[in-house]
Amino acid sequence: MTRVVALGGGHGLAATLSALRRITPHITAIVTVADDGGSSGRLRSELGVMPPGDLRMALAALCSDDVWGRSWADAVQYRFPGEGEVGGHSLGNLMLTALWDVTGDVVAGLDRMGALLKIIGRVLPMSSEPLTIQAEVRHEGQVSTVVGQVAVATTQGRVLSVQLTPQNPPATQAALDAIGDAEWVILGPGSWYSSVLPHLLVPAQLSALRASPAKRVLVMNLDAGQNSGIPEGEPGEAIGLTASEHLAFLSAHAPDLHFDVVVVDPQSLTHSNELAARLATEGSQLIVADVATGAGLLQHDPEKLAALFSKIFS
Repeated sequence: MTRVVALGGGHGLAATLSALRRITPHITAIVTVADDGGSSGRLRSELGVMPPGDLRMALAALCSDDVWGRSWADAVQYRFPGEGEVGGHSLGNLMLTALWDVTGDVVAGLDRMGALLKIIGRVLPMSSEPLTIQAEVRHEGQVSTVVGQVAVATTQGRVLSVQLTPQNPPATQAALDAIGDAEWVILGPGSWYSSVLPHLLVPAQLSALRASPAKRVLVMNLDAGQNSGIPEGEPGEAIGLTASEHLAFLSAHAPDLHFDVVVVDPQSLTHSNELAARLATEGSQLIVADVATGAGLLQHDPEKLAALFSKIFS
């Protein structure tokens, strides 16, 4: 069976993982660890732990489609109501935090949680310590630094560059090993600046991606290019960027990283000639495929992705 590594975070990675578990058991999810909002931000601030939210979502996405898997996926995603100390926390976040305390090791805690949920595959953090995202942003003619995942994701203006703090974070060795052993590596979809790009800002991980014999697939977001007429002052990640501009931003931060396949949904392909020409010069194959849950909807359909991945891998 095909060995696949999927990199990302949040709902985008969850869609990719939900697709992959339908076609192969050999999945390694490598997840961003820079979240500083909501339940994850509170636990990170109060206890100094790795932000668990994106890791929890990846675990839930890899739960099998049977009674056990569906029951546990629902349980770990359950969020406590109210405004008390537990209000707003998800059960899975609290479970991961407890397991990290018990095991004293982030990877061991994730593996124990994965065994309990009987997930298909494995979930790993991209770094062995929590990270902070910051971006240089131009807004109304002024350039400023925006710090934090939530701030970057909701900033107004145009993001010029993104970096991590610390700038040379330690990669997770198990993640590097998985990349080296993979047959296929999938990056995206997801929040471009806070879920996708950070994977290329961990030097050891970027080196592993460049050196890996695996073929690489980039899955573009469904909103790429849809908002090209929206003013610079409107908030939202990568708003106003075409698919080609998304790729240019990625290339500027990770020169010489080649993708064998780039997947774009037709609803987001607004400048097809420009994108096709760019990819042709890079030796990448452009695949235009319907991977959305419905026309005009900005969510990837796991079943459509699974069918497409099966064709790509074969």
